[in-house]
Amino acid sequence: MSYQSKMIREMSDQDKPYEKCQALGAGALTDAELLAVLIRTGTEGSSSIELAHQILKLNGNEEKLQNLYHMTIQQLMRIRGVGKVKATQLICLCELARRLSRAPLGEKLVFRKAKIIAEYYMEEVRHLDQEELRCIFLNSKCHFIGDRVITRGTVNTSLISPREVFIEALKSGAVNLVLMHNHPSGDPTPSMSDVEVTRTIRQAGELLGIHLADHIIIGDQCFYSFKERGFFT
Repeated sequence: MSYQSKMIREMSDQDKPYEKCQALGAGALTDAELLAVLIRTGTEGSSSIELAHQILKLNGNEEKLQNLYHMTIQQLMRIRGVGKVKATQLICLCELARRLSRAPLGEKLVFRKAKIIAEYYMEEVRHLDQEELRCIFLNSKCHFIGDRVITRGTVNTSLISPREVFIEALKSGAVNLVLMHNHPSGDPTPSMSDVEVTRTIRQAGELLGIHLADHIIIGDQCFYSFKERGFFT
């Protein structure tokens, strides 16, 4: 009988997720074991660990913890043994992870550097399976006011309305504006459409007195800043 197919009660204490965590700390657990602790129970014929392995492989052949970010409650419920309660708990776990990744930065955010902005949004957007363009609104001292998703899907000038962008900016009282979007491929290198969008929004902002401070593209644990690459000089 393989490790994965064993029921929890059949395992030695050193292999049981709860006991292993108590003895060695949470850092000693595998991704599947951590997930098994959270989902608590398996189903008939499958332990919580085996169920965790199935969840981690749901969106592909390879087990990846980041697969959780792409899942919906409906998708999770297709797995035998995952009901609405477990699925909801897992979705909330992902949202909690996103918020925890941003919490150390504090409530009074100052967005003067691309690295700070990229770190703030990295875990929230790098797992998305489609592009999402967001406007980040800042005051005269680059303090964070708020943000808004403007469009989802391919980022290009035909889908971006400068009017909508600046109506939201004016409503928020923003003086500075940052565009931010993700590349699901993981490569943050800008496309020609990205360059055109940046140029269009920057020109419109100059007419309205709202400064486009940067356009940041988020990849997989990396980012591209138009400002840092000299686009605005």
